[in-house]
Amino acid sequence: MRHPILVTACIVAVAGLSACDRRIDTAEMERKFQGVNVIDETNLNEVMLTVGDPNEAVSYFQRAAAQDPDRIDLMRGLAQSLIRAKRIPEGKIAWAKVVDHKDATDEDKVQLADALIRGNDWDKAETVLNSIPPTYETFKRYRLEAMIADSNKEWKKADSFYEIAVGLTTTPGSVMNNWGYSKLTRGDHAEAERLFIEAIRHDQSIFTAKNNLVLARGAQGNYSLPVVPMTQIERAELLHTLALAAIKRGDVEIGKGLLREAIETHPQHFDVAVRALRALEDQV
Repeated sequence: MRHPILVTACIVAVAGLSACDRRIDTAEMERKFQGVNVIDETNLNEVMLTVGDPNEAVSYFQRAAAQDPDRIDLMRGLAQSLIRAKRIPEGKIAWAKVVDHKDATDEDKVQLADALIRGNDWDKAETVLNSIPPTYETFKRYRLEAMIADSNKEWKKADSFYEIAVGLTTTPGSVMNNWGYSKLTRGDHAEAERLFIEAIRHDQSIFTAKNNLVLARGAQGNYSLPVVPMTQIERAELLHTLALAAIKRGDVEIGKGLLREAIETHPQHFDVAVRALRALEDQV
């Protein structure tokens, strides 16, 4: 009589263990799927920050941050997206909120300073950068420090910061262009020319560096185009810039000749150069 009872008890026990196993397996699977979701979300966040319409990224991070308002990564994503979308006033506010977060870092302060400079709040940007320990040394921090020193006409500090920034990046083209423009505004045309050439050597796609190089050469009375890579349209535009530099120096006839060359070089109708040439000829 005991055997059926024992068998029944064993069956119940085995069934109970099976149920426990299923619960354990389910919990484990849920944890695994949660991990996958976090990875997918992280990847999606990175994608939204680098590709596509920045305004779509703003909407995405606004929705995500509304659901989990204390997550600093979502707050950063929103702030970065607003700056990418050129919504600078909103971006400044968003970065200020990030900096106020308990998990904010020195890099967040650098990003806030960048947003403030974009919004022309130079004094506030300087205050934010001054609050960062000097031991925090990054390319972006020193690039911003150099720009602020430039705005204050503190030339020695600017040169020092630009030099440090150049040494902290493998792609110094853009900062060398900024440094060259700083030299150009100071009237140091020869040094500006050298820096623009270096900028182009590091990054041939920076057209502003090519245009600035032509300005530096023109300011020295050198009206020949530099030997740098350029498209036909770029060549025409650089000739136009060189013509304006010549006219500004009083070399009007040379300027008119350069305008004619620019018009002939451009593959389409170069309206700006045509109007400039007509204006000069009408004056004569």
